[in-house]
Amino acid sequence: MASEMEPEVQAIDRSLLECSAEEIAGKWLQATDLTREVYQHLAHCVPKIYCQGPNPFPQKEDTLAQHILLGPMEWYMCGEDPALGFPKLEQANKPSHLCGRVFKVGEPTYSCRDCAVDPTCVLCMECFLGSIHRDHRYRMTTSGGGGFCDCGDTEAWKEGPYCQKHELSSSEVVGEEDPLVHLSEDVIARTYNIFAIMFRYAVDILTWEKESELPDDLEVAEKSDTYYCMLFNDEVHTYEQVIYTLQKAVNCTQKEAIGFATTVDRDGRRSVRYGDFQYCDQAKTVIVRNTSRQTKPLKVQVMHSSVAAHQNFGLKALSWLGSIIGYSDGLRRILCQVGLQEGPDGENSSLVDRLMLNDSKLWKGARSVYHQLFMSSLLMDLKYKKLFAVRFAKNYRQLQRDFMEDDHERAVSVTALSVQFFTAPTLARMLITEENLMTVIIKAFMDHLKHRDAQGRFQFERYTALQAFKFRRVQSLILDLKYVLISKPTEWSDELRQKFLQGFDAFLELLKCMQGMDPITRQVGQHIEMEPEWEAAFTLQMKLTHVISMVQDWCALDEKVLIEAYKKCLAVLMQCHGGFTDGEQPITLSICGHSVETIRYCVSQEKVSIHLPISRLLAGLHVLLSKSEVAYRFPELLPLSELSPPMLIEHPLRCLVLCAQVHAGMWRRNGFSLVNQIYYYHNVKCRREMFDKDIVMLQTGVSMMDPNHFLMIVLSRFELYQIFSTPDYGKRFSSEVTHKDVVQQNNTLIEEMLYLIIMLVGERFSPGVGQVGATDEIKREIIHQLSIKPMAHSELVKSLPEDENKETGMESVIETVAHFKKPGLTGRGMYELKQECAKDFNLYFYHFSRAEQSKAEEAQRKLKRENKEDTALPPPALPPFCPLFASLVNILQCDVMLCIMGTILQWAVEHHGSAWSESMLQRVLHLIGMALREEKHHLENASEGHVQTFTFTQKISKPGDAPHNSPSILAMLETLQNAPSLEVHKDMIRWLLKMFNTIKKIRESSSTSPVAEAEGTIMEESSRDKDKAERKRKAEIARLRREKIMAQMSEMQRHFIDENKELFQQTLELDASASAALDSSPPVSDAALTALGPTQTQVPEPRQFVTCILCQEEQEVTVESRAMVLAAFVQRSTVLSKDRTKIIEDPEKYDPLFMHPDLSCGTHTGSCGHVMHAHCWQRYFDSVQAKEQRRQQRLRLHTSYDVENGEFLCPLCECLSNTVIPLLLPPRGILRRRLNFSDQPDLTQWAKTVNQQIKVTQMLRKEDSVADAPSSEDTEAMNIIPIPEGFRPDFYPRNPYSDSIKEMLATFGTAAYKVGLKVHPNEGDPRVPIMCWGTCAYTIQSIERILSDEEKPVFGPLPCRLDDCLRSLTRFAAAHWTVASLPVVQGHFCKLFASLVPSDNYEDLPCILDIDMFHLLVGLVLAFPALQCQDFSGSSLATGDLHIFHLVTMAHIVQILLTSCTEENGMDQENPTGEEELAILSLHKTLHQYTGSALEEAPSGWHLWKSVRAGITPFLKCSALFFHYLNGVPAPPDLQVSGTSHFEHLCNYLSLPTNLSRLFQENNDIMNSLIESWCQNSEVKRYLNGERGAISYPRGANKLIDLPEDYSSLINQASNFSCPKSGGDKSRAPTLCLVCGSLLCSQSYCCQAELEGEDVGACTAHTYSCGSGAGIFLRVRECQVLFLAGKTKGCFYSPPYLDDYGETDQGLRRGNPLHLCQERFRKIQKLWQQHSITEEIGHAQEANQTLVGIDWQHL
Repeated sequence: MASEMEPEVQAIDRSLLECSAEEIAGKWLQATDLTREVYQHLAHCVPKIYCQGPNPFPQKEDTLAQHILLGPMEWYMCGEDPALGFPKLEQANKPSHLCGRVFKVGEPTYSCRDCAVDPTCVLCMECFLGSIHRDHRYRMTTSGGGGFCDCGDTEAWKEGPYCQKHELSSSEVVGEEDPLVHLSEDVIARTYNIFAIMFRYAVDILTWEKESELPDDLEVAEKSDTYYCMLFNDEVHTYEQVIYTLQKAVNCTQKEAIGFATTVDRDGRRSVRYGDFQYCDQAKTVIVRNTSRQTKPLKVQVMHSSVAAHQNFGLKALSWLGSIIGYSDGLRRILCQVGLQEGPDGENSSLVDRLMLNDSKLWKGARSVYHQLFMSSLLMDLKYKKLFAVRFAKNYRQLQRDFMEDDHERAVSVTALSVQFFTAPTLARMLITEENLMTVIIKAFMDHLKHRDAQGRFQFERYTALQAFKFRRVQSLILDLKYVLISKPTEWSDELRQKFLQGFDAFLELLKCMQGMDPITRQVGQHIEMEPEWEAAFTLQMKLTHVISMVQDWCALDEKVLIEAYKKCLAVLMQCHGGFTDGEQPITLSICGHSVETIRYCVSQEKVSIHLPISRLLAGLHVLLSKSEVAYRFPELLPLSELSPPMLIEHPLRCLVLCAQVHAGMWRRNGFSLVNQIYYYHNVKCRREMFDKDIVMLQTGVSMMDPNHFLMIVLSRFELYQIFSTPDYGKRFSSEVTHKDVVQQNNTLIEEMLYLIIMLVGERFSPGVGQVGATDEIKREIIHQLSIKPMAHSELVKSLPEDENKETGMESVIETVAHFKKPGLTGRGMYELKQECAKDFNLYFYHFSRAEQSKAEEAQRKLKRENKEDTALPPPALPPFCPLFASLVNILQCDVMLCIMGTILQWAVEHHGSAWSESMLQRVLHLIGMALREEKHHLENASEGHVQTFTFTQKISKPGDAPHNSPSILAMLETLQNAPSLEVHKDMIRWLLKMFNTIKKIRESSSTSPVAEAEGTIMEESSRDKDKAERKRKAEIARLRREKIMAQMSEMQRHFIDENKELFQQTLELDASASAALDSSPPVSDAALTALGPTQTQVPEPRQFVTCILCQEEQEVTVESRAMVLAAFVQRSTVLSKDRTKIIEDPEKYDPLFMHPDLSCGTHTGSCGHVMHAHCWQRYFDSVQAKEQRRQQRLRLHTSYDVENGEFLCPLCECLSNTVIPLLLPPRGILRRRLNFSDQPDLTQWAKTVNQQIKVTQMLRKEDSVADAPSSEDTEAMNIIPIPEGFRPDFYPRNPYSDSIKEMLATFGTAAYKVGLKVHPNEGDPRVPIMCWGTCAYTIQSIERILSDEEKPVFGPLPCRLDDCLRSLTRFAAAHWTVASLPVVQGHFCKLFASLVPSDNYEDLPCILDIDMFHLLVGLVLAFPALQCQDFSGSSLATGDLHIFHLVTMAHIVQILLTSCTEENGMDQENPTGEEELAILSLHKTLHQYTGSALEEAPSGWHLWKSVRAGITPFLKCSALFFHYLNGVPAPPDLQVSGTSHFEHLCNYLSLPTNLSRLFQENNDIMNSLIESWCQNSEVKRYLNGERGAISYPRGANKLIDLPEDYSSLINQASNFSCPKSGGDKSRAPTLCLVCGSLLCSQSYCCQAELEGEDVGACTAHTYSCGSGAGIFLRVRECQVLFLAGKTKGCFYSPPYLDDYGETDQGLRRGNPLHLCQERFRKIQKLWQQHSITEEIGHAQEANQTLVGIDWQHL
């Protein structure tokens, strides 16, 4: 289609390109009616430039538009070439002090917690780094896009408003100068014209609603029949639905559909079809039909191409205006004037208003363009920002209505701009006073919550998804209200007072609708059927919590406002109560001669509601009266006398009783909704304005009424009045056999009521209730949280209430009450409570939940025991009450209270059964303690001649009145002190009695004499001593008893041994023999341990016994026995790779015989080291498979292992495995024939022999292949090659292994082949042996690499699972040839050998630079027995090993010399030249000669020798490991310790001369020809001529990429990263590969790739190219490390970034600055180097089932 379009496009261009911008501008300057001229030009040109075909060409369209449409306007404005005009304007302009950078999605933003006026004040990264705030406590978040940087806004910052870039120079004053002075008159006039025309044009066309015609002044005569089918975005349909629908509607491929969907999601609309009207309409019908089933259909329009063209240009025009005004503040001012000018139609007709009011009709792309323009114009010009704010406030209710109907997110709605005005303090106050903004917002909010019940309270329907969606919208209004109130006024004008109180009235209206909402009634008999809706009400309460607090803060700032607000609130409360009291009969209660009138009301039978915002607001205001002392200064202005305390306390009390009854289990049948409500009522998010305020309200009530009356009402509401008002009720109660549940319930209720009284008296830490400072409250919270257990910073912050600025105030006080302990490698930093703070611990702290209280009690008692103190937890000393609440303490000594205490103590003394509980007693003791503390405080602070009113000690010493004569409380305490059953409370009672005595002493002596004090302590001491003696006696008895028992036991043991004597004898002998065998195992002196060759140290192999983990049977490992196997995991690996870009094109044809030195992809084998019988394993694996197949298809969850790929979990440690390695004895020992003649051939001789043997075998192979047609020539040829002496090519050795071992050899071989090459298993494939040798070599190399990186010795103590794995792997690889076909292995050997010793038969062998020598060595050594077994001439296998090793070592030295970089080293002169240096120099000369002088001249011998040693050491280490495990020769002790260079010891162990050049000298005759042949290779020449590269040695270690120290630079990097596929769009989940450093666009459709026929996400696709299936990523926006392995496995891992409190912040929720923790990063690196990623994922998925459900392949 494109090809037909091209010439036509070209043709159009010509007619357009002929017009020059300058001429058009000239024409316009002459014009009388400029608007008409411009519109004609647009009408003619726009449709020819935009929307010419099905797909947009943005680059081409933009250049044409710039040339033909915008160019003339720029000429017209400047009156000259804009390339000259604009720079002039820019120079005349003063740079702005506002930064105004608009944030992209995901860009980092910074807020300063010390200086920002509120959390919405943010800086961009550049400004932040140049500001003073980088050293403050800052918070880092990622932007959702759309806000802008507040640098330079003096209202946003308490200090440091400017960064270095935007700083004011000293001469400037922030003055309001008119920016237009810098422009000339005519520029102003011309700009005004153009701006007015273009802005109006853009607004007209964007708000145009007809689809197939244009406004009259833009219509052209001839119209084509070309239409677009335009699809619009909504937030209802998912990506999948849209893609599916598009594929059906416009029959496109899935890729195209994904492209369409992505663009629609990004820009808000996209044309999906181009053609005539009918063609497009047909697509529209299909789309609408397909998407209207469940929800409203997708919005689709068939739009004429010219309309679309003009709309596109309209957007272009708006962004053009945005860029033009950047040249000068004057231009910006003109645009603002144009935008806010009232149009002809009066109200709301300015361009800005029209755009705002049409916001919800525009598509996403158009919205973001005009929002950006508003931000860069109106919001950057302070004068017009005010005017714009007023327009916004005037239209506020309408905009919010539109937003409710609109289905786009708030981020792309114009309502989101509210944050820009409402948070600026001066603007917010102006809008409150002039536009009555507070009332407007609240009224707008009330508009949307229409449902009310009969009493006018809010009623919420079932919380459906749609409800929730609407409700979320409504909540954004609360957010606006919060913004308006967030900065408190410093001075009040009368106007502000009046408007604030109006707003307060509206707010009370709102709260009045909440007072008593969601009432509940107790279910009796039957469980509730439908859980009632409760979430909406609580969500509302939660959202309003901060607003309620802030309204109180505002009231506190002005006394007049406070008094008015208090009166208003009280009046509304009276109204609410007016409707409550009817129908409830009055009753009279009396106890102890006091009586009170109240109403009959039963919480457990009537309706009760937890929502009482008005009572709670009043309580808050009442505290403020006390705090600001208004109550004492202007009592006459306050309606305190009108207060009726019983009315005030009624509802909060019902609420607290409801909680008590729920705890007592009386509301069980009301289901979970009630439990949840109670939970939130106490929860840290709500309690500030719920539970806490209810307590305050009760405190207010008590302080204003007779405490006896109060307590009687409380008893009546708790439904306990009967129990305490009737004497002997308790006895009756327990004698009747009552229902156990009822007793239990009553006990709990009594406990709860006592708890309530403790809280009323003890909770006086809010300023205003008690005489405390602002920080005391938070200190106390922290002390009580930390007394449960040490906590991390984040836990602690979560358990403290946040204010509207998200601050808890914790940092200011934490140092005074706690120590910080830094974290280790895992875990996090912890705060621990300082010891001196333990005295402030209150067991009945009101914010403890039940669980927390018992934990805290246990922890504190334990601490006291550790410090050898008694375990009482007495009530702490409390600050005094404020005068308004001072009378509250009398509740402790009033008659009803004493009666309650006495009754409970009496129950305890008489101790009858179940009618009382220990915790009840504990609470009473606590109350007595509080009263004693209170009295002591009163006495100590009493002034002279002051009458003591608090006389608790006297009242508790008096016995009861005549008829009953109950003992006094004091007497009962003394009785209880010795009650054996109350061991736990003894310490507490002792503390009370001691306290009582102290007070008595103080009372007796008017002046406290020291003697009295002393006496008290003496009494105390004596009782202590008695106690100590008693404890000592008990301990002694216990000790004697213990000794007696021990004696009996040992006697029995001896008896048993005597009886079974012979049995014990045997085991002793066995042990001795085993240890003897071990001692004698190395029969050689340590001096000469040699790992290979004819002189190899002979070590008798110790017998090996292992136990199967499945059947627990023990068995010896022998050649004939059943196989024993280790669970193993084989995986492809690129950990050592030097070139990750290599990809095997066709694995079926690929030949892996030679490993390239870049190790681009190897096969690694790991094992957990657990042993099983082969048949046990087989059974276990079959059962796993069967279980997997029994699962029905639909339940196929991804398990952490994939059975189809042969994976299973080790039955013991659940480690992921996919095959098993057989355990073997050293294979060489079995094959070695004792034909060791003394004269073994030297290298030259041996190489010749081997070459001949190779030729013979090859001839025979050829002969076999042509055996069907034997011809005479062949036989003749055969005769020519003499068969070497003793060589029997027809001999096939017998396989020494049992069948089960052979089967296991084949099993593991096939697994290594299948995984390593990613092919289907095939036992007979000739590549199987190669893969076995390869995995052995690669695993040894990776272990050597790890040891070197950690600077550990090569034979240091290895973990036993590694040791077992290497031993089994090496022995397996050495034995595998016995189950492979002999000719195949011989063929491999011949080819490998030919790469070193050239032969005529092979053409395409790699050159010496392209072979990894260690892989070659392993292959040659392990394939050699296949040839050697046919050789009976007496040359031994060991000789072959040695010669092969020497050959490969020499080749490696040549390799190193050829690739070593010759850098000059200035220190050469002083270095001695020993024989090694001279020898290596001569070798270098030889090479120089053979390469035709292409090799560079050598620097010095010393330098060469150094680089050879360094280059060959890794190879020698790997070889040492290999031969150690192959031949079982123990390592010399020198190699087991770290420190010195091991070079010489390695050479001795490997029987090499330490001067490696001697190898060449000894084998001179053969080596020269070999070196020549190696150097003659064309590839070597190309390398030396610089035409290709090669790996140089030693290979550098691979590490993960370097991460920046500060996390924000990563976020910044990621926010600049745009998705590579969807044209410059910002990626939503940028993810960094830690192996290679690529940034990927994860978890999105745009970057999905196809892998083995499935669509997978960018990360999964990347793991295959970069890590051959395993990958480590950092998800930058979430600060999470992601491990992926294959398509179905993955897990999240804790990131290496920690904040200052030693915690990770996954999801960046807290926003504390994060810094790289090197140890944790090294830990991740180690997991990667050890190939443990897959294992780690397996463990994580087993431990956490939710990980299994994630679709990892889409990441």
